Amino acid sequence: MCFQAEALNLDALFTDETESFRFPSEPEEGDEVVLLFRTAANNADSVNYIETGSPSGFAMIKTDSDDMFDYYEYRLKAGDCPIQYCFSVTKGDMMCYYSRLGPVWQYPDTGWFTIVPGFSTPDWAKGAVMYQIFVDRFYNGDRSNDVEKDEYLYIGQRVMAVDDWDKYPDQFDVGCFYGGDLQGVWDKLDYLENLGVEVIYLNPIFVSPSNHKYDCQDYDYIDPHYGVIVKDGGEVLTPEASDNRSATRYMIRTTDRENLKASNEFFARFVAEVHKRGMKVILDGVFNHCGSFHKWLDGERIYELSGNYEPGAFESENSPYQSFFKFFESKWPYNDSYDGWWGHSTLPKLNYEGSETLCRYILDIAAKWVSEPYNADGWRLDVAADLGHSSQFNHKFWKDFRKAVKAANPNAIVLAEHYGDPSGWLQGDEWDTVMNYDAFMEPVSWFLTGMEKHSDEKNLKLLGDGETFFHSMNYHMSRMMSGSILTAMNQLSNHDHSRFLTRTNGKTGRTSTEGPEAASQGISYGIFREGVMIQMTWPGAPAIYYGDEAGVCGWTDPDNRRTYPWGNENLELIEFHRYMTELHRSLPALRIGSLKSLLTGDHLIAYGRFFNNCICAVAVSNHMSEQEVSIPVWQLGMKDGETMSRVMLTYESGYNVGKISFAVEHGCVSVLMPPFSSVLLVGDRE
Repeated sequence: MCFQAEALNLDALFTDETESFRFPSEPEEGDEVVLLFRTAANNADSVNYIETGSPSGFAMIKTDSDDMFDYYEYRLKAGDCPIQYCFSVTKGDMMCYYSRLGPVWQYPDTGWFTIVPGFSTPDWAKGAVMYQIFVDRFYNGDRSNDVEKDEYLYIGQRVMAVDDWDKYPDQFDVGCFYGGDLQGVWDKLDYLENLGVEVIYLNPIFVSPSNHKYDCQDYDYIDPHYGVIVKDGGEVLTPEASDNRSATRYMIRTTDRENLKASNEFFARFVAEVHKRGMKVILDGVFNHCGSFHKWLDGERIYELSGNYEPGAFESENSPYQSFFKFFESKWPYNDSYDGWWGHSTLPKLNYEGSETLCRYILDIAAKWVSEPYNADGWRLDVAADLGHSSQFNHKFWKDFRKAVKAANPNAIVLAEHYGDPSGWLQGDEWDTVMNYDAFMEPVSWFLTGMEKHSDEKNLKLLGDGETFFHSMNYHMSRMMSGSILTAMNQLSNHDHSRFLTRTNGKTGRTSTEGPEAASQGISYGIFREGVMIQMTWPGAPAIYYGDEAGVCGWTDPDNRRTYPWGNENLELIEFHRYMTELHRSLPALRIGSLKSLLTGDHLIAYGRFFNNCICAVAVSNHMSEQEVSIPVWQLGMKDGETMSRVMLTYESGYNVGKISFAVEHGCVSVLMPPFSSVLLVGDRE
């Protein structure tokens, strides 16, 4: 059984923060909390529970045993303060400590388990299958709201209406519009439902002049180009226009309150339809900066010329919004000396420290869209760590933001974009979770492709390095509590990075240097399927970037924002994703179960997920040759004489869902792995 009776069996030691080993896993103040710790049977003299500040700890009681493992229990009462803890295990003259980073021989200085009484993440988001939509490129459901050619100027250039849906994005893509809208998303809800999507994450949809809409023009309203235009008129730019003073059609479309009201009402109906199908909607909140078109600044004089609006801070020193921005000079009217995010004048940074009114306004917006009648299910927060001018204010704001959102909708999620260590914001009173770059996208990309997430860099030392993969994953996951891990957005691709399918070609480049066609040259569907296997079986919320499931390629921004290829989809890949989302949704271990690394080798990893009687084992062989892999499933609780069924095998030319049973022998299951393959095994237990 791979045990050494005379030694402390480190592979058998296990606990975590899931319901199997901590109940309740997210306790409230006053709850009794039960902690469990597992050792090999008859392999420990004592197990102690240790809190920070009490190195000797408290003895745990052995409460259960079977042929393989002993289980030790400790009970505590959650107070009003966070608790950090680890464990010690003693056998003879050997003693090790166990933290979230696993067994170590010295008192740990990091990776402690944490209880924050009262902190919980929404249950619906734990392990939920998400789908990210860049709205302009998904589907055109209403041609009457399309941006027209020369409708206005954006960053000094006339906007373009793209007639060819299949056209590659231009280098200056932000002013090119393909016509996708919310009606288009509505029209494809059957498709998303059949794909197994549970949560739709929409890139920004509020009024904005760009196709990406990360430069908001009005937080109060859905952009009528994505919603409904009930009142039209005016003119597009005159041939000689050098500014937007003649863009009267754009003014009517985006500032007339009939269009704005109708678009908000449409969005409320859209969310109601999504909810009726059992799905959720997450909005993109861009609150660090707005856009120069914003009605508060009115840097393009759209609102000044359209009438019926207060003067913007660009126009007048007496604007009610003057304190919303930081100006370096007093040179009104038309003061362009404001602070821009990273120096971009099109992205004026919001001056929260200088305006309590601005703070209250944004907090009201945060509550508005998760409340009746809109009822969105949460926020994804753009560049959230950059908001404000100091770390102290940033944390204060997000504490207030969380309170506002949870008061309006206790079941809403607060999910932030963040690169680097997020632990400072994940203490239970700010964000729920993050877009999981450090503890998912990057380790997966390096291990499977050797490529950095923009395709700008290649590192062959990380390609196939399973030890580094697990070390990186464990280290970054140890900085998040269990609820944050289970709700983290696990993506292979998104709107800011190259498509994962393109990364499988192992080539550095961008569309400006290599051309868009090169993004699909030399790709590996075997590696791509391995990535999807990890995505659908790793702790967190697997988040598909629209079109990945259909075989869309692309270098980093703007090439990653190609249109969904309706009529030209890779149907086999779509069907593969349907199988994988169904397995993910139907197996509790994959949604909320424990994670245990099992095996590393040359271009090889194996790990397990387990919850109650649901036991899953995953192996990924990124080797170019066939190899037999022996997976030590005893560490998951599988016993000799039991069987595990293969429910998915992927390889370069396809995948196989035919069930094949494998016997557990000597604590292991042996599987023949083709080149560039992955396998999912499920224990045959009722």
